[in-house]
Amino acid sequence: MAKKTTKTTTSHPGIALRAARLEQGLTLRALAARLDMPFSTLSKLENGKMAMTYDKLVRLAQGLGMDIGSLVSGAPPAEKPPAALGRRSVERAGKWQGATTERYRHLYPAGDLLDKMMIPIIIDVTARSVDEIGGLVRHSGEEYLYVLSGAMELHSDLYAPLPLAQGDSVYFDSGMAHCYVLVGEAPCQVLSVCAGPGMQRFAEFAHRSSNSADSEDSRS
Repeated sequence: MAKKTTKTTTSHPGIALRAARLEQGLTLRALAARLDMPFSTLSKLENGKMAMTYDKLVRLAQGLGMDIGSLVSGAPPAEKPPAALGRRSVERAGKWQGATTERYRHLYPAGDLLDKMMIPIIIDVTARSVDEIGGLVRHSGEEYLYVLSGAMELHSDLYAPLPLAQGDSVYFDSGMAHCYVLVGEAPCQVLSVCAGPGMQRFAEFAHRSSNSADSEDSRS
């Protein structure tokens, strides 16, 4: 008698993507057209046959008008580290983990620590308009923003653009759709500290897709 095998399934962001698409009454082709994304790419993402990169995660959340954390929650949670006292992460200047694409450059201090209660991110603000960065984005939790150098504006769906210069800071509800826009000629760099459900996995997606060419899209 043949031995019966049990297939183990693993949850992935595609599950949440499919649920959100169906809830909005969209076909795969309709969503692909809305996102200007190849149908084959979207199908692979939904079925867990293509890695969900940071760029795709943000693009899907924006296109569906949903919280990034809701998509991230479809992925299996990271294993919790063993209980320990006084864990810490020390990184020297210029040696942070990073994620870079055509539209942004993020650096992740303490990237080696899992299950952090907050995610610090050093961001080079380069987009000069909301359209250039791809639209507003939202995620569950709260965010603290401190301008290290240069000047920028915090755009959101609830307030007029907020000008911020070196030394200025703002603490805000990151469930409010938002983005950072560069103003002036000088480079702008900020420290963003995010706290909330899904932020650890959000940072992992960003780092995983760091500096990688999207070869699947080019072949689709």
